[in-house]
Amino acid sequence: MSLYSEEFAADPLAAYRKMRQRYRSLVPVWLAPGVAATLVIGYRTALRIMHDVEHFPADPTRWEQTADPESSVFEVLRRRSNALRTTGREHERYRGAINEALTGIDRFEVERIVDTTAQGLINDFCELGAADLRAQYAYPLTFWVMCGLLGLEPDAAHSAWAEIAAMLDGVADAGPRFGAALYAVVQAKRASPGEDVISRLIEHPAGLTDIEVVEQTALLLGPGTEPTCNLITNAVLLTLRDERFGGWVHGGSVSVQDAIAEVLFTDTPLPNFGASYPRQPLLIDDVWLPAHQPVLISYAACNADPAVDQQGFDRHGNRSHLSWGAGAHACPARAQDIAEIIVRRAIDQLLDAIPDLAFAEEAAVWRPGPFHRALAALPVIFPPCSPMNLAMPPMNSKEYSR
Repeated sequence: MSLYSEEFAADPLAAYRKMRQRYRSLVPVWLAPGVAATLVIGYRTALRIMHDVEHFPADPTRWEQTADPESSVFEVLRRRSNALRTTGREHERYRGAINEALTGIDRFEVERIVDTTAQGLINDFCELGAADLRAQYAYPLTFWVMCGLLGLEPDAAHSAWAEIAAMLDGVADAGPRFGAALYAVVQAKRASPGEDVISRLIEHPAGLTDIEVVEQTALLLGPGTEPTCNLITNAVLLTLRDERFGGWVHGGSVSVQDAIAEVLFTDTPLPNFGASYPRQPLLIDDVWLPAHQPVLISYAACNADPAVDQQGFDRHGNRSHLSWGAGAHACPARAQDIAEIIVRRAIDQLLDAIPDLAFAEEAAVWRPGPFHRALAALPVIFPPCSPMNLAMPPMNSKEYSR
């Protein structure tokens, strides 16, 4: 079954249901033409695999030796010297450096950057009565906030992020260009460090090389922007189209945090990821998994597994979804907190400034791709309103939109 087709992007939940009818918990899939993998759609099987790093290491070195480097997914899945694509002591070294670098981020500074950025972006389109909330709001907001937290200057960060987006869209030569853009930033930061994540990675006792700092920065920049942007747009779309959340969010009976939790359960922005590569053939749930071939966790399908997903259960404060992963390679708790602050305050600022939003299309159009759940655009209409008075100059969203 193909994960890269437009048909799959349009209705992945229907595809997961078909998979479950035919294959139970483990499904053979195509990530791209000629690139095979096993997709885990059973919740309990996924937990078993994510917590068994001995048999399911995240290091793709052996797979990479026979993989097609021209494939659209090669750059996303290939081995990297970071906390996501390594195992054992190497993984612990990288993850320790990332955790400590993130610990230095002040949550009130995150809130300030989000609020200031959001208000400036809203002012750019609030008088027009229409906007694409992906290109004009969610994407530039997450991009700019991560620039501030990581310590990237706007021009360098924009070049780097353009290549990340190209990688997720399957542009094969985007990876090397992305690495080169970040390498120049890290070299400059080593000569003149500041109070930011990149500087703390450079100064960490783990003694990371410039290349290793680049790899950890890329790992933070990617999930900190594209999936976070998609979490904002998917949650806003939910409030616009689902009567359980629309008026109730404005009325206060349902919080923005409830809408975010709903999306993390039902429309997660990174639905298929968490790759591992078995060291030898393994028999799991009566299926033989081949050695050194990618096994991906479908967080979205696992969240919808009938064995654990009970219709109508209360998701308020419930974190049993797998959208942050699990086990040794789960998204760090501090990174989860920062992402949720960005998303919640971005939506709060938007709905406070423009409460009467309406989706401007009959149907949502989703970008194809095996890893993300991403709207191509989020066009909205609303009664035009006056710009807010800001203490800091507004940003120009056109400068930072793709």
